[in-house]
Amino acid sequence: MELILWRHAEAEAGEPDDERRLTGRGKRQAKRVAKWLARRLPQDFVVVASPARRARQTARALGVEVSTEAALAVGADPAALLRALGWPGADERTVVAVGHQPTLGEAAALAIAGRRAPLAIAKGGFVWLSSRRRDGRDEVRLRAAGSPGLL
Repeated sequence: MELILWRHAEAEAGEPDDERRLTGRGKRQAKRVAKWLARRLPQDFVVVASPARRARQTARALGVEVSTEAALAVGADPAALLRALGWPGADERTVVAVGHQPTLGEAAALAIAGRRAPLAIAKGGFVWLSSRRRDGRDEVRLRAAGSPGLL
């Protein structure tokens, strides 16, 4: 399984929180990361996003259908998020999941090290993980990590 944990890009301040929109800078961040990802993603991948508007807007920068997943909402539990996405899967699917901090960073740490830790992902940044079964064990690889300013 390939799992890309992508933090939403920069959003406006305001309330209600779930209705906050991307700023102009946030839209540019999302496009930059989407362009980088699109060149590397397989043809068959799925995109799921938090129900929050800023996450859905970020995800739509990939130009494909986006479904929403409550396990990616603001304040979600990292372990529940990984379970909802099917991590670690032994199959060949690729999932791009767009959500929020600190949940995404903690989920990345949990997937990599087996425990929650405060791993920060920059606004618009991502962590790309790969899992496979090897010698009877789940093996995790960090394939890539980046932020809009580095791409």
